[in-house]
Amino acid sequence: MKDYLDNISRLPFKRASNTLIIAGPCSAESQEQILSTARELKSIGVTVFRAGLWKPRTLPGTFEGVGTKGLEWLKLVKQETGMQVATEVATREHVAAALYAGIDVMWIGARTCTNPFAVQEIANALKGHDEITVLVKNPVNPDLDLWIGGMQRIVNAGVVMVGAILRGFSSYGNNYYRNVPEWQIAIELHRRYPHLPIFCDPSHMGGKRELIAPLSQQALDMGLDGLFIESHCNPDEALSDKDQQISPFELRDIVKSLIIRGKRQSTEILDMLRCQIDACDEDLLNTLSKRINVCRMIGAYKKEHGMQVVQTNRYDSILQKSLSQAESLGLSSEFIKNVFSAIHQESVRQQIEIMNATDMGSFTKG
Repeated sequence: MKDYLDNISRLPFKRASNTLIIAGPCSAESQEQILSTARELKSIGVTVFRAGLWKPRTLPGTFEGVGTKGLEWLKLVKQETGMQVATEVATREHVAAALYAGIDVMWIGARTCTNPFAVQEIANALKGHDEITVLVKNPVNPDLDLWIGGMQRIVNAGVVMVGAILRGFSSYGNNYYRNVPEWQIAIELHRRYPHLPIFCDPSHMGGKRELIAPLSQQALDMGLDGLFIESHCNPDEALSDKDQQISPFELRDIVKSLIIRGKRQSTEILDMLRCQIDACDEDLLNTLSKRINVCRMIGAYKKEHGMQVVQTNRYDSILQKSLSQAESLGLSSEFIKNVFSAIHQESVRQQIEIMNATDMGSFTKG
């Protein structure tokens, strides 16, 4: 099968600093909000302005964007500031309207990327428009081939300026991040396509303002090409995703604090490997958290049915099964014994806490 990603070209973005930043509000809300944000971002050196017009919201009845009228506001941004302008598209109608308005950059969101039919519809609408830059966010689930396939569809339509955006991946339950980074997937994408520009979206990845700076630094440490950040002139009053938006001047301070690592091959490889370690550690913590939550539910069940906490035969069965698996995975039995002993002790402690709790509604704590 032909790999169309071999045909991509360099993105036509101007750099005002060592870090390429695409920034702007989650959603266009008014002409005043768009122009005010754009002017402030222009003053700190941002050269590509982004704003969502059609918002694919999880629940109906929430703010779903201003639609096509926002295109006129983006045209004003382009005329007044000279910045390139970007918006998300999810249908052929979105593409047609954006092309007519002279939008420079279109991005395909995570939900859309998950559906090959939707991506192909967008690709068909883009045929004959090789002047457009298209950025493709990862699908909501961690499927690298699905992500690559989405980009291949766009390039196959004749669009040669294509890039990827890592925004993290959805998972069930409570997590530290809104969308788990899964850095190793971006690393594998870079390994397969070293020439493919990859951006990081720390806003959607973290879901909280305070995580934008550390996630941005992690992204640059592993060699990603730029950042895709939500910035609003008054983030506390934003109509969508206000918790993950920052003001342009907060963005300026973050950019100033970022450390650009040297490009020596040995350092780059070491940083990438360490990012994989960080990703594994995050997965471990999330898995342990989920396991403990299940243990607390088991504790609640045992309390309700008058069962004792420690079930020795059950623990012995878990340990023997894990030791057998460990051998095939090249892990020492002593190491696994220590790990599962610590996990068992914590599980028992959590269940005893449930047994002694007076409020049964607390069993999901932790």
